[in-house]
Amino acid sequence: SMLKRLSFGLLALIILLLIVATIIDKFYGAEFASKYIYTSSATIVLWLALTVSGLVLIVKRGVTKRIVVLALHLSFVLILSGAFITHVFGKQGRVHLRLDDAPVESYILTDGESADMPFNVSLKSFDLKYYKGSSAAMDYVSVILIDGEIEGTVSMNNIFKYGGYRFYQSSYDSDKKGTILSVAYDPYGIAVTYTGYAVLLIAMIAFFFQKKSYFKTVLKSPVLRKTMVIAMAIQSFAAFASEHPSTLPRQTAEAFGDLYVYYNDRICPMQTLARDFTIKLYGKATYKGLSSEQVLAGWFFYYDEWKTEPMIKVKGKNTKSVLGIETGYASLADFVDINGFKIENALQNEQSLNRRRDLEDANDKFNIISMVCTGAMLKIYPYKSGDDVTWFSLADRLPSDMPTDEWIFVRRSMDFVAEYVAMQDYDKVAEFLGKIKKYQEKSAKDDLPSDTKFDAEKVYNSTNVNRPLAMACVALGIILFICYCGMLVTKKMSMRKLGTLMWILMICVFLYLTFRIILRWYVSGHIPLSNGFETMQFMAWVVALLTVLFRHKFAMALPFGYLLSGLTMMVSMFGEANPQITHLMPVLQSPLLSIHVMVIMVAYSLLAFVMMNGITALVLYSLKKTDSQSEIEYLQALSQLMIYPAVFLLTAGIFIGAVWANVSWGRYWGWDPKEVWALITMLVYSFALHSSLFERMRHPLFFHVYSVLAFLSVIITYFGVNFFMEGMHSYA
Repeated sequence: SMLKRLSFGLLALIILLLIVATIIDKFYGAEFASKYIYTSSATIVLWLALTVSGLVLIVKRGVTKRIVVLALHLSFVLILSGAFITHVFGKQGRVHLRLDDAPVESYILTDGESADMPFNVSLKSFDLKYYKGSSAAMDYVSVILIDGEIEGTVSMNNIFKYGGYRFYQSSYDSDKKGTILSVAYDPYGIAVTYTGYAVLLIAMIAFFFQKKSYFKTVLKSPVLRKTMVIAMAIQSFAAFASEHPSTLPRQTAEAFGDLYVYYNDRICPMQTLARDFTIKLYGKATYKGLSSEQVLAGWFFYYDEWKTEPMIKVKGKNTKSVLGIETGYASLADFVDINGFKIENALQNEQSLNRRRDLEDANDKFNIISMVCTGAMLKIYPYKSGDDVTWFSLADRLPSDMPTDEWIFVRRSMDFVAEYVAMQDYDKVAEFLGKIKKYQEKSAKDDLPSDTKFDAEKVYNSTNVNRPLAMACVALGIILFICYCGMLVTKKMSMRKLGTLMWILMICVFLYLTFRIILRWYVSGHIPLSNGFETMQFMAWVVALLTVLFRHKFAMALPFGYLLSGLTMMVSMFGEANPQITHLMPVLQSPLLSIHVMVIMVAYSLLAFVMMNGITALVLYSLKKTDSQSEIEYLQALSQLMIYPAVFLLTAGIFIGAVWANVSWGRYWGWDPKEVWALITMLVYSFALHSSLFERMRHPLFFHVYSVLAFLSVIITYFGVNFFMEGMHSYA
């Protein structure tokens, strides 16, 4: 009907407009995109037209009699209404407060204008809290006074509310005597929006318990009653060791890695620094059969041999040309010639952003090696002065008040270690390393991690087999996928025992990922969902869990599971070149963030299964087999079952993230590129939920093509935004 075309045409137009807006954001900035697209009058009218036409369509189709479906749609009306109220009546700005300054009665709005408050605000105290034994900030706490009498505390993820105003911790002055608070005045919009969130959540849960729904119809479909067993072949991998430059024996290097080191704003095993150092340089945690501790010790104690070792991974043809190498690996000696440091000279004249990025990456690796070889990176000597403990490296200037005997030990102990290394007296090396560790335990005993946590981090570092496991999973997934498609065509069911074996192996993958996530959680002290590496590892875990659960109901679960878990583990390895375990930024210390990420990762995993279903169906269709139609319909039914929880979880994840943002930053929606693309993804998949309105969407082939193309929005949301756009979600 015309009304249906109008409603979904407007929805498609909004999706297109949002896509264009993110591109404009990239080239002209967020402020320009917000002013002329996101919050423009034309866009508001477009959303209003969609809302009105959608409501009329609901009434015309008699949806008002179906309470749950009606509540689902009305919740979005409430959410949009709340956003409109916030846009029209809400105010946002900042206020700067200083200790001992006069109370402030106004704040600066985002447009630079000043707005009065019906009360005055002053700063009573400000406290910057640190993680134990670290200089990494854990929280910023401002205690403010309203009208000189009412006291309120503002910290990260802790709002203070008064008189319709909300105060959020934003920043602070470098001298720690002043604070900058975000101020939001929105007494009505947030209430309406949160009501919409609550109705939406209740309606989505109730949807799966309806007696009469398209979801229940698909669930009872006879095409889902078939079962199939998968056959496969196993590949094995072999590794070989080759000659390497001098270093410490493995056992002695382990003693070196057993020292405490202040690294990445926390105290951890030297093994962690060694692993990050090796991965940063070479791209892997081992080199020619040497452990990461041996690599670090080699560079530190045998610099002259290692500087000619081609183990520094470089990117880009231009960088290779600058260094004068043909392969993808350079030695430290390749960085310098008679004209000086090659990279520095090339950077001065390079205009291309991509080539500069490759040169800067090589420059970073050169600097890291320099810091290791001079000892500047090895902050292994704690010194306690009063209640504060400061960690020093071999290259640092020591405090003048340090006792003479302690000063001599700090300055000379590693020299003794180096002398015994030169004499190859490794028992003495281990003995002196043990003395250094005893000094560490004596000087910083109250700030050191517990022995259990320290050992847990070493176990975490030494049990990383992500790379070979990822490659094996992808290989097995491809083989299983080919075998599955072959059996669909030939209708032959065989090798049931191998199918069971592959299921058991997937259980092992799931247990391995579970073990790694728990270890990382324990070591870091927070749920490991704060960066790209951690979220991809969690997604691999979700995929493995779904594979184990779906195997008996869903024939394609095994090939899909191996492929998707392998690919997500490979993607997670992109983040391993950077320091892995860090203290959590104050703004990320909220359980809402963890729930937000977990829910969305589960949704993405389900949508990935739907996409793989679509690819399988298209492969079967391309074979032109007349008896493949039933299999294609079977795959469609499975995908339709997964799309409902996937889209609902994605929707819930978006709005949980909005609540977290409101608590942390004072606004639940900021038109950040990642927020916008998550919304685009939700809207794109919403078409598939309305198959009763789209005859084409009920056609298996069209549905599968759509599910494959729709997954591009997921890829752009998670990867495209991170690589090509900037925003508040750059940490993820």
